Amino acid sequence: MKPKTSILYLIIIVTLTSCFDKMKKADLIVHNAKVYTVDSNFTIQQAFAVQDGKFLSVGTDSAILSNFQSENIIDAKGKVIYPGFNDGHSHFTGYAKNIYGYANLVGTKSFEEVIEVLKNHHKNNEGEWLIGRGWDQNDWEVKEFPDKKELDRLFPGNPVVLIRVGGHTVLANSEALKRAGINRETKIEGGFIEKKNDGLTGILLENASDAMRNTIPELNNVQKTKALIRAQENCFSVGLTSVTDAGLDKHEVKLIDSLQKAEELKIRIYAMLIPTEENFEEFVRKGKYKTGKLCVCSIKLFSDGALGSRGAKLIEPYSDDNENSGLLRETPEHYRNMCEIAYKKDYQVNTHAIGDSAVRLMLNIYGRFLKSKNDKRWRIEHSQVVNPDDFYLFEKYSIIPSVQTTHATSDMYWAEDRLGQERITGAYAYKKLLNQNGWLINGTDFPIEDINPIYTFYSAVVRKDLNGYPEHGFQMENALSREETLKSMTIWPAKGSFEENEKGSIEPGKFADFVVLDKDIMQIESSEIPYIKVLSTYLGGEKVYSRE
Repeated sequence: MKPKTSILYLIIIVTLTSCFDKMKKADLIVHNAKVYTVDSNFTIQQAFAVQDGKFLSVGTDSAILSNFQSENIIDAKGKVIYPGFNDGHSHFTGYAKNIYGYANLVGTKSFEEVIEVLKNHHKNNEGEWLIGRGWDQNDWEVKEFPDKKELDRLFPGNPVVLIRVGGHTVLANSEALKRAGINRETKIEGGFIEKKNDGLTGILLENASDAMRNTIPELNNVQKTKALIRAQENCFSVGLTSVTDAGLDKHEVKLIDSLQKAEELKIRIYAMLIPTEENFEEFVRKGKYKTGKLCVCSIKLFSDGALGSRGAKLIEPYSDDNENSGLLRETPEHYRNMCEIAYKKDYQVNTHAIGDSAVRLMLNIYGRFLKSKNDKRWRIEHSQVVNPDDFYLFEKYSIIPSVQTTHATSDMYWAEDRLGQERITGAYAYKKLLNQNGWLINGTDFPIEDINPIYTFYSAVVRKDLNGYPEHGFQMENALSREETLKSMTIWPAKGSFEENEKGSIEPGKFADFVVLDKDIMQIESSEIPYIKVLSTYLGGEKVYSRE
């Protein structure tokens, strides 16, 4: 080799080494991707670098690869990446308990089928109590509540409690009623105990349902831990990296916190507290509690029941039951007192309100404290039936609707029967609700609906069931755009929990939570959306699920 050539090669090597030394180190680099950042401009990028569990930089392939080095470089091969999905309203802990030891009654087409599932469950479970969840009489040919006679005959020594899909109604056999101390003389404020011929049918609604469910023996901590970890695995498999758990007690929050700190539970959780004195003493009066995985700064109120069981509180009676307008679960004074405590302690208030009367009540109670536009982000969970005269109150008091778009496509078969032709126009009105403040929160309410956020997206945009019904969609004037829907599953629920600066988009400084799908949910034909698969899920830059 000639001297001049040797010197030239040496210069090149030194230059390249110098450039490499100047490159910043990253724990992970992903390139050759289509990255929906969901930033304020809804930018689409190609690559990003991750360091210490957070996005370090996001940009083009050339910008990332020329400025960062890593021992872990992933060529995405053109795959599409989104921020980790965030379920803005779920019952994560309840779902965990369900999959651990409950009979799955979702999709049963008759009470006879419910009985068959329960028989099989009884054979394979040694516990004394038989618990099932997910039945819905609206899916049956005879759309009436069942009674306890067959349960008494088949399981005379076992307490049996069958929880309806919405969680607001149960069917209990005689043994379970006995253990709960519920008889024909029992009266429970804010609840309903169904009687026929002076006897109990076993059907309990709202606070009466809660009284029955509170009698069911709790899982021990070992069982709860196994259940929570299984629930987490299911969440990761569908691209969920964050969930809101809507209604927890002190002990559940403490267990979640301890498991997260031990790195056994990694999913990020926004915990809504049920309004008990124990929760107020442990959390609310001490201020907000926050870690990198857990945020506790809200209370969950329940104003009414579910539409499917005619427990939602309506201004006028049900169209298919003109002597019933639903139930208010507590007095207005109770809700005002809870809101006053929360307001003084700067806690968010999130209230379950489905019927138009319950929604109106809570909008006006909120207004007494909020007074005008604000950034408290108090929420109406479900906001399912809203009187046309009340939509403006969401904007007036900056109240945020937290909706579950799959409720529309689950309820559309019978909702008009409950509400009538005129009132149905104010139900499941997601676009109209979105327009009040420019954003809303979307979730599934799982286990009431399927855990899969892809179905949430499909229901919001297409407003059809998985069989493509109805042909032209259900009340399409209230469908959301694809961009709005993606935001409602990522950055907006993060904003709904005051965490929009930490997660919800792929931007520098935020947690590196992201999901890789096999197809572009923003571009493919709408009929293909339900069949999209999650290829991998990352939380804090760590792969927590892979389809391979």
